[in-house]
Amino acid sequence: MDIRSYPSYLLILILVLISIPSTTQLQSSQAWSLLRIQHLLNYPSVLSSWHSYTDFCYGDQSPSVTVVCYEDTVTQLHILGDVGSPSLPKSFSIDSFFTTLTRLPDLRVLTLTSLGLWGPLPAKISRLSSLEIVNMSSNFLYGSIPQQISHLRNLQTLILDDNRFSGRVPDWLNSFPLLAVLSFKNNNLTGPLPDSLGSTKSLRTLVLSSNNLSGDLPDLSGLTHLQVLDVENNSLGPRFPKLARKVATIVLKGNRFSGGLPAEMSSFFLLQWLDVSSNRFVGPFIPSLLSLPSIHYLSIAGNRFTGMLSQNMSCSENLEFADLSLNLLTGSLPSCLSANSKEKVVLFSANCLANADSSQHPSSYCQNQALAVGILPQKQKKRTVGKGIIVVSVVGSVVGFALVVGLLVFLGLRRANMRRASQRPPRRLIEHASNGYPTKLLADARYITQTMKLGALGVPSYRTFSLEELEGATNNFDASSFMGEGSHGQMYRGRLSDGSLVAIRCLKVKKSQSSQNLSRHIELISKLRHRHLASALGHCFEYCLDDSTVSRLFLIFEHVSNGTLRSNISQVVPGQRLTWTQRISAAIGVVKGIQFLHGGIIPGLFANNLKITNILLDQNLVAKISSYNLPLLAENTKSEVGAAGSSSISKGSIDRVKHGDKVDVYDLGVILMEIVCGRPVTSQCEVEIVKNQLKSSITADGAARRRSIVDPVASRACCDESLKTVMEICLRCLSKEPTQRPSVEDVLWNLQFAAQVQDAWRADSLSSEGSPLSPSQASRSSFN
Repeated sequence: MDIRSYPSYLLILILVLISIPSTTQLQSSQAWSLLRIQHLLNYPSVLSSWHSYTDFCYGDQSPSVTVVCYEDTVTQLHILGDVGSPSLPKSFSIDSFFTTLTRLPDLRVLTLTSLGLWGPLPAKISRLSSLEIVNMSSNFLYGSIPQQISHLRNLQTLILDDNRFSGRVPDWLNSFPLLAVLSFKNNNLTGPLPDSLGSTKSLRTLVLSSNNLSGDLPDLSGLTHLQVLDVENNSLGPRFPKLARKVATIVLKGNRFSGGLPAEMSSFFLLQWLDVSSNRFVGPFIPSLLSLPSIHYLSIAGNRFTGMLSQNMSCSENLEFADLSLNLLTGSLPSCLSANSKEKVVLFSANCLANADSSQHPSSYCQNQALAVGILPQKQKKRTVGKGIIVVSVVGSVVGFALVVGLLVFLGLRRANMRRASQRPPRRLIEHASNGYPTKLLADARYITQTMKLGALGVPSYRTFSLEELEGATNNFDASSFMGEGSHGQMYRGRLSDGSLVAIRCLKVKKSQSSQNLSRHIELISKLRHRHLASALGHCFEYCLDDSTVSRLFLIFEHVSNGTLRSNISQVVPGQRLTWTQRISAAIGVVKGIQFLHGGIIPGLFANNLKITNILLDQNLVAKISSYNLPLLAENTKSEVGAAGSSSISKGSIDRVKHGDKVDVYDLGVILMEIVCGRPVTSQCEVEIVKNQLKSSITADGAARRRSIVDPVASRACCDESLKTVMEICLRCLSKEPTQRPSVEDVLWNLQFAAQVQDAWRADSLSSEGSPLSPSQASRSSFN
């Protein structure tokens, strides 16, 4: 060999060595660690698919086992065992288990539920410094919660439900700058709660139910982001906790709270769930709680609330459950509670209501009970001035005698009530917070908040229209009323006799449609009533004179006349372009509408062919979805309903059912893309181009690259963190594989987080400019 050719061979050798991936060793090390975890967990059935040749990062995932990788390192590990799994054998070492976990140094999300883990939680968990979400529910962990967890500075979610932890709730929880979800439900924690809990500023969900906690709750009024407080079944009290007014869920059931409810609760306009049952509350019930605009669950049962109810009291139209039983209420049950409704549950036994059922006590019972616990009726609180000492003595003697008699009656009736209550089957409440959320959903969501199914707001009751009404509304379906025609029939604009505008869809019915099938579809359509849908108002049948079969069906929807979402963010309509805050609010509305279509009705509606031109805005800029996948329309036209970019729809009805929710998520991604860019995205090719631009802008340093993609109108007052959050969830929605797309709930929570960050940023900007508004005043909610 010529010696002069030696350098070229050396160069080739160097290039070969460089081409060997530097992460090969790391990959094999982490794969070994996962197999070691399988061994330490005693080879549970959920990990039966793991073998030495398993491709952990890119292999098949399941609802029970998920491994997520980024750049060939494990960042998320979810293992969900079978509910009720026994503890692991005595040979199990939790210290060895966590030693193995620390060999996954980039782990950000760790979910280990129902796996039979036992022992004290090792301090070496602090070595997993990248952890953001930890969920180790439904195991057999015991001892105190180690202080070393406080070293996890990136922690956002900590869930240790259904274990055997003891000792005090740690006083270092305020050391987490990003902690949003804290749940220690169903453990053996004791003692009072630390005052430092009130300074955990980022906290949104606090669940400490079913422990042995005692004493007053610390002042939580400084937790302006707190949305869920659940301390059910403890020994807390007696004072009602101090809370910020943005809280959505308060559960104090089964404690020792006493006194009256604070008067400011009547201004908790975002409150959706209030349960103060089985406590020692006394004093007047606040009737305005029934009419809070967001309230849908209210329970005051098992207290000593007094007050006179009246039939003309008002209730929120969202109220679905109200339990007033076992109190000292008098008067008449409000008509808004007594009205028959399949969607509303009202319990009111063991009060003294005049127009209720036989379970009520006589009015004298409530008066005597009120006296026995030191509550004087309102009319007895007026003090008479100028009466003599003799009159006072006589009145005092009468009252004293009444107290003795009332106390004896109270004790006797209480025994009888307790016997009846013990024979009555317990009511099962809807679960809250961490136990109400799927574990995978907890891991995916950046911040957790409770989602509620809201009914239609300001929409008249669903009814049957006559053909004469529709002809009068459209001037006999004149051409001037015609709005257009699609695969699902003709659309007309109409004005009813009361002046309200409606949209009327005219559909020819095929002979094969039976009346029973039509009735089933109409029942579903009648439930399509939501704040973020162009809601159904009614229907009308036109019959064939020959055989009395239905020949045409008219579906009447509310008319939304402020343009489409596209026209309000593009330059189609000059002068009406939405700000960034308004765009996020509109996007949140769209997601809430889809959430209702998926889960608010049975059966849910999926693969709704979402388009930004089908999103309408009303006069208050509330987004409403105007077109969705009605089975009646699909059956009648035999059309295939699909969504841009989703190949699963073309595979037939089985795939549509399997991935229908993910089809809608993809379309949400396209809508978010147009919201960000401010220009129409009308083809799959454009989607891919803009998608690549978003990817490169997110990974780029600095905010200038991101703002170069954003619509200039929106970027003028746009927080970079808010923008980046919307971009990230948009890209996740546009994943090619349906299983890789986020859930609708995940999209919602990310958008809500983006809105809250934007509001806080705006508040800081106003404050720095010398605005008289305080941050708390300026950062009002943008959620519609």
